[in-house]
Amino acid sequence: MSAAPSGDDDFLYELEVEVEAEVTLVEASRPEEAAGLPVTEWLFDPTDVEREEIGLRGLLDAVEALEDGFRPGEHGA
Repeated sequence: MSAAPSGDDDFLYELEVEVEAEVTLVEASRPEEAAGLPVTEWLFDPTDVEREEIGLRGLLDAVEALEDGFRPGEHGA
C-alpha cells in the first residue's frame, strides 16, 4: 500500500490536535474531586467522565497508529 496523501495526513494531524484538546478538558474536570461531593452537587457524573476519557484515549491511540503508517487490515509483527 502506498503512503497516505497529504490530505489524509492533514486530517489525521487536525484530528489528533482536537482529541488531545478534549483529553485535556476531561482531565481538567477532575472527576475524582466531584466523586467526593454529594450527588446533588455534581455538575457531571464522574463515571461518565471516566468513560469519555477512556474513549478519547482509545481514539488518540488509533489516530497515532494511523499516523505511524499502520493501516486497517495490516497485521503488525
